[in-house]
Parts: sequence; structure tokens; C-alpha cells
Amino acid sequence: MNELKVVFMGTPDFSVPVLEGLIEHCQVLGVVSQPDRKVGRKQEVVFSPVKEVAMKHHIPVFQPEKICKDYEDILALQPDIIVTCAYGQIIPKAILEYPKYGCINVHASLLPRLRGGAPIHHAIMDGYDKTGITIMYMDEAMDSGDIISQRETVITDDDTMETLHDRLRIIGRDLLLDTLPSILDGTADRKRQDEDEVTYAYNIKREEEYLNFSKTSRELFNQIRGLNPFPGSSCVIGEKEFKVYMARIEKIDTSDKQAGEVLHIYKDGIGIATSDYEIVLTDIKPNGKKRMLASSFINGIKKEDYIGKVAYGSKQ
Repeated sequence: MNELKVVFMGTPDFSVPVLEGLIEHCQVLGVVSQPDRKVGRKQEVVFSPVKEVAMKHHIPVFQPEKICKDYEDILALQPDIIVTCAYGQIIPKAILEYPKYGCINVHASLLPRLRGGAPIHHAIMDGYDKTGITIMYMDEAMDSGDIISQRETVITDDDTMETLHDRLRIIGRDLLLDTLPSILDGTADRKRQDEDEVTYAYNIKREEEYLNFSKTSRELFNQIRGLNPFPGSSCVIGEKEFKVYMARIEKIDTSDKQAGEVLHIYKDGIGIATSDYEIVLTDIKPNGKKRMLASSFINGIKKEDYIGKVAYGSKQ
């Protein structure tokens, strides 16, 4: 594959191993990434992780605001294949139809499940017991192209969005490199997606961060893990706001308790009634403080100030 001329399109940290694998095994002619953004109070310009890697390897970087209108410089590179991974814009037809080997996408789910921009978050939040990587031919719709190859990974109760993200980015790199030879020699599978099995994983909305304690403990446990570390779940206990990053379930009967009522202050966390059991918040960030184990927070509070209070997803 050393002679294969590639243009890579990607933006976040998830895409970095895929790009690095292509740099090692192919000729990467150019990298396309989202425009630089100003972040933080100082509005400092931050490059995307993919741009940082491209610059390190002296690869030209293109950052169109709207790739649907600004793509001629990309086609001028005359790539044999275009590989995308979490790029962040819809690719226009003119690009999709240009390379002789097509446009290939590395997507972080087992399509047709979890189409969209947040498949790793939703795999955990929605209670999936497995997910994986799909290598697919791209078309003009979102994540709907023909499947070439897939590789699974099991989701355990110890997984968070972070651990699953880090595992999938390596699987994505390895599966792409394993799949490319069959694309080049014309033996790659091409399987149509079953539209009856489609589910979606749209980008996380602010209201999806709020913990609704009328849900089951398992639903809340999945939500908390699926949003850890970013953007984090959130709730209010009394008048104090918290981000929540990890929890455990206590299987005690809460049928006679109000959902959201703080029942216990354990050594390792704050126990709150749900629709079935008790969810114990064990890794938190009180508003205005650093993230900490709940055990550290508990050492500095009076239990009676919290027990009996009702927790809500956000301020009422």
C-alpha cells in the first residue's frame, strides 16, 4: 500500500490513530480538518488533534468552513482514495465520486445501529452490550453507505465513554489497515445496510446531561458512564450543583421513597432513590470545585444537610 495516494479527513482525537496508521503505510497527500476555533476565556486559537499530527509530518492541511463549496484544492491533489473519520461535515457528491477507489469512512458503531455524531456516548447511554467499528463506502446521506467490514467490542459495566473511545480508535486504525488491501484489489465485501435496523446517535444535547431520578438505576448508571468524561452528567442536590462522572447501584427497595430523595451518605458516595433502587454517586465535581471522589467531598459535609433533600437534574 506504500504507493496508495490518500487524502484524510478528520478532526478530533478519535481520528488520530487512523491518520497515523495511514501515514505509516500510505502516501498521505493532504489532510482536511475543521477550521481552527477560539476557546476559553482568552479565546485562544486551538488546532484540531488531526491538524497537529499533519503539521508534525509536514502534510498540507485544508480547513474549509463549508466543504460543500470549497473543495477544488482537495481534488487537485488527485488522491486514489479518500478516508474520513469523524470529520464533522457532510461530504459533497463531487468529492465522493472523484477517487478511483472511492471515499471510505471509519465509523464508531456497528452500522446500521447508531448512525450520527455521538455513537460512543449513545452505545453506553442506550444500554448496548456491544459496539464496534464499521468501514463503509460513503454516500450523500449520513452514515448510510454500504458496509465493507466490521469489528466488535464488548461493553462492560466498567466502561465509560472515555475507555470505549480509546479502545475503538485503535480498533478503527487496525480494521482500516486490514481492510484496505481488499478495497484495492477489488475483493472487498459491499453489504447494503438494513434500513429496518437503523438507530441514531445524534450529538448530545444539554438536556441529555440532566439526571432524571424517576428513571431506573440502570438507565442512570448508563447515562453517567456514557457522558464520562465529556460533557458529564449533572444534578442539583438542595441548592448545590454537581457534575457526576461515576456511580454504582445499591439494590434496595425504594418503592416507598420519592424519586430523587437522598437516602444515604455512604463512605464512598451519595445514595439517591430512583424508580427502582438507589444510585450512589461516587465521582463528582461540585460547582466551583475540582472533580473528586465523592468520599473526599463527604468528609467535609454534615450528612444531615443532605439526607432527605431531593435531587433534580437541573435547577427548578
